[in-house]
Amino acid sequence: MKSLDWAVLIFVLLFIVIYGIYKSKKVKTSESFLGGKTNPWWMVGLSIMATQASAITFLSTPGQAYHDGLGFVQFYFGLPIAMVILCVWVLPKFFKMNVLTAYEYLEKRFGLSTRILTAILFLIQRGLAAGITIFAPAIILSTILGWNLILTNIVIGSLVTIYTLVGGTEAVSQTQKQQMFVIFIGMFLAFFLIVQKLPLDLNDALLYSGKMGKLNAVSFEFNLNNRYNIWSAFLGGTFLFLSYFGTDQSQVQRYLTGKSLKEARLGLLFNGLFKIPMQFFILFIGVMVFVFFQFEKTPLNFNPLSQTLKNNTEYKALNSDYDQIHEEKKQKIAVWKTDHSEKVMSELKDLQAKEVVIREDVKKLIKKDAPEIESNDKDYVFIYYILNYLPTGIVGLLIAVILSAAMSSTSSELNALATTTVVDIYKRNFAPDISEKKYLNASRLFTLLWGMVAIFFAVNASLFENLIQAVNIIGSLFYGVILGVFAIAFLFPKIGGKATMWSILIVEPVIILLYFLDVKEVIQLEFLWLNPIGCLLMILSAGILEGMFKKLSI
Repeated sequence: MKSLDWAVLIFVLLFIVIYGIYKSKKVKTSESFLGGKTNPWWMVGLSIMATQASAITFLSTPGQAYHDGLGFVQFYFGLPIAMVILCVWVLPKFFKMNVLTAYEYLEKRFGLSTRILTAILFLIQRGLAAGITIFAPAIILSTILGWNLILTNIVIGSLVTIYTLVGGTEAVSQTQKQQMFVIFIGMFLAFFLIVQKLPLDLNDALLYSGKMGKLNAVSFEFNLNNRYNIWSAFLGGTFLFLSYFGTDQSQVQRYLTGKSLKEARLGLLFNGLFKIPMQFFILFIGVMVFVFFQFEKTPLNFNPLSQTLKNNTEYKALNSDYDQIHEEKKQKIAVWKTDHSEKVMSELKDLQAKEVVIREDVKKLIKKDAPEIESNDKDYVFIYYILNYLPTGIVGLLIAVILSAAMSSTSSELNALATTTVVDIYKRNFAPDISEKKYLNASRLFTLLWGMVAIFFAVNASLFENLIQAVNIIGSLFYGVILGVFAIAFLFPKIGGKATMWSILIVEPVIILLYFLDVKEVIQLEFLWLNPIGCLLMILSAGILEGMFKKLSI
């Protein structure tokens, strides 16, 4: 990066941190630190979106579209349904009880043991996820820019921890306004510049990408082994979002900051309405990057570390084949620009298919000869485009977008982890009667501790198949069970705490086992299905156990 890029990057990040500290300097009580109810609906909505839109969204999503097209947008189709259900049935209960965490409600319904156990599941899941939201931008930026990975993790984690430690929920809400502003400006600029640089006009670009299958947003095929289709979206996705927004404290805490039930509902509905268009737009940017790279020779693998194999004999042969295909494709596209015939497009599809095969062969070569290098390069596509084809200054702004997104989601997670630890574990079990000042100090201490835990996980993390999937996989291992607990609480009044608690202990290991059996290809079940399976198994198991306990008079 050039000096101007560094100046833009440093200015944006420091402004966000200093602004967050300044706006939250009046935080003097643990209640205001953990979740004061002061925000209007639009701030609630932006905060919810900023929490979910991590750096992973802006690193991975365009790369996902570059390789697979718009199909990933189906993942979000269940979101509006989940938002309406939560607004009607869940939010009124939380606001009526005036809770700070979602798990406070569970004690009244089931008892202390179930509240603590569910809170611990959340802490495990969100603690791991917080590490990934730091690690995601760090691994990419350190590889591309030559930054030290450990230092990058520590810097990102420390910046977030500082303003979250000082201002708590208020700092998170205030900084997320600025972060979302930076994100929107950056992504619209990226889209505008990509379209400007395209050798095709936008209509031809849409036609070309559509013919290549990149604009196929919806699949109606019912296949449990198909990760993204309309059925997994509406079933698995709805369950995932019900659990994420209804039981995950990092999101619950965002809408509990609303001034009233009405403001919280409007914030959630705002998220439900705008999240799908936002994700579609980011995916569409990835599709336009795909079209742009039809005219530009790119590396066989976008991970720059793969270039260590450039002297490998097999790699040289693959690169030679790729050069030939790329030149043929450029010539065919030049013909297609004046002749949109199916014959020319069929030839282009054949060339594209050959290129895909070569790229897959390169991945196999990396796994064979350099297994320490990540062969899946989806997370590197967009950052490669930014650094090599965008003007000075814009590069710094878009790097700031990625880091701002990382900071926004991580700050929410740290604040939620601290809140759950203080309210559900520390205050409830170990210090019910200490002074307000000590509660505030404990809140800041646990924020610091969770920040250190997140940085530790980030420093010791490793890449999944795709970072945006990694967070959703971790969530799916726990969300179904947690959602099942709340579903029982809301919908099955005859099921008690003992049956629910034992069901958690039974079902959670089953869900983890199902996932690892799928990884080993013993069964074929994509991770989204773990959410409805976990929820339904919880309800079924708790119902059976409740009947058994009653018969045995336990």
